Amino acid sequence: MELYTIDCGNMMVDGGALFGVIPKTMWIKKYECDDNNLCNIAIRSLLIVDGERKILIDTGCGNKQDANFFKYHYLNGDGEIIKSLKEKGFNPEDITDVLHTHLHFDHCGGTLKYDDKGVIVPTFPNAKIWVSEVQWKWAVRPNKREAPAFPSENILPMQEVGKLHLIQEEGELFPNIYILFANGHTKGQIIPIINYKGKKMIYTADLIPTMANVPLSFISAYDLFQLEVIDEKQKILDIAVNNDMTLFFEHDINTECCTLQKTDRGVVVKEKFKLEEFKNK
Repeated sequence: MELYTIDCGNMMVDGGALFGVIPKTMWIKKYECDDNNLCNIAIRSLLIVDGERKILIDTGCGNKQDANFFKYHYLNGDGEIIKSLKEKGFNPEDITDVLHTHLHFDHCGGTLKYDDKGVIVPTFPNAKIWVSEVQWKWAVRPNKREAPAFPSENILPMQEVGKLHLIQEEGELFPNIYILFANGHTKGQIIPIINYKGKKMIYTADLIPTMANVPLSFISAYDLFQLEVIDEKQKILDIAVNNDMTLFFEHDINTECCTLQKTDRGVVVKEKFKLEEFKNK
């Protein structure tokens, strides 16, 4: 197995949204912001190559929405999913599976694209598209709060092009990839656990978007069911620290990975490092 970080660009989000009720005087010590309280976050996917299978976890924002859609998000950086894949030596046709943690626009927008005739087609033509059944049903009939995060052109064509596969249960999805469900951020979010050469890594998605969100009370305002998030974070943190697992962050612009340790203050960050360092440990 090999693992590759795939850079899909960056996005600005409000610090109050990223850290919820935590006062700025506290969260600013953990994550920087600009004069408008906007935090620059990564949009980072993970490519897993295991034998013939090439699995891409999440696909970034894509380019189907116009500038007006992103006017409050301020996309930035040089990262782009196809460009990043090619830099690692892969083409879109090589991808066999796309696993979505959930269907918010910054996690699935790159899965589909417009072709030269303006028709929506798969970005990865040979890939199966995997989504939890609970998230799919949630996303195709979105509640009023989440609806802007679920543009229909990002989602419905997954089924129309015949690529969609729905996941009903937790457990081993592929060899060396185990999935858990988390329902606090959005219903049916998937949290993948990857077994890499005997070492385990948790792709934290939006359950723990950045290293600054590791403390239990640092809950995003984007989370729909915040008490569930606290319970789910506690479960994941305990699993990680008790089994010496590494966290991989989708949205922390400064930190790709970290380990954890238990202290009198609860579970805290032990070490932070890049994915390449995890692979070489």
